[in-house]
Amino acid sequence: MAEEFSLRCWGVRGSTPTPGSSTLRYGGETSSFEIHAGDALVLVDCGSGARNLGMELLKGKHRRFDLLFTHTHLDHICGLPFFKPAYDPSFEVTAWAGHFQDETSLVDIVSRIMSPPIFPVAAKTLKAVEFKSFTAGDNIPREDDLVIRTTKLNHPGGACGYRFDYHGKSICIITDHEHGDPEIDAALPDFVRGADIMIYDAMFTDSEYVSFKGWGHSTWEKAVQLAKDGDVKTPVLFHHDPRRSDDELDEIGLAAQNSYPGMLVASEGMVLRP
Repeated sequence: MAEEFSLRCWGVRGSTPTPGSSTLRYGGETSSFEIHAGDALVLVDCGSGARNLGMELLKGKHRRFDLLFTHTHLDHICGLPFFKPAYDPSFEVTAWAGHFQDETSLVDIVSRIMSPPIFPVAAKTLKAVEFKSFTAGDNIPREDDLVIRTTKLNHPGGACGYRFDYHGKSICIITDHEHGDPEIDAALPDFVRGADIMIYDAMFTDSEYVSFKGWGHSTWEKAVQLAKDGDVKTPVLFHHDPRRSDDELDEIGLAAQNSYPGMLVASEGMVLRP
């Protein structure tokens, strides 16, 4: 449909893929999103979940799309060498990153992981991909009705959050992010203000966080706080701790919903529409 605006989760786990019987319901693949806005397709992150996403895209009509990276830690880029559209010259993939704090570029990072002896296929074989850079805080240039805003997040090595606005509806992706930076924390409520959907890094609970301060991740309690401060309609807990079982995520989801009715826990295959 021309007015379709949706987000599908292809990977919701943090740090490392977690296959196994205890993660079947929420999924064990790492960060990967598919966003449709009218005729436009935008992907966010290329974690392990992107392998299955790529297989699905081979069957579809979209041959031109943007791929935005929140940052380039391994759990967010490990799917790129297995993302089949990237090798197919019938596709046009524009890959963007804006989190770097020095002169490093996205192609530099991809070339590191796609080189012997780490990986047998070189980055130059990604025939469909054009690599581009921006600075967190800039808008991603587009020629359609989808507006993509960006913001700096607090994470080791830097990270970038995204806001997608389309025909009066909005989706925000705030991962990987650790609360505690005064400047970044002050900017986030306005960035997510009035969002219909907000994906938020909730890897830890507040009680766990004291043991993991500085790791670059936040808590479900902070997701509640930001949702309240920014008047977000539907916050979605994301970047699940790889140690977290489905049953444990059920418990967190119940506690979160009691604190903020409408709160969701991200699961693999979940489709959200504002």
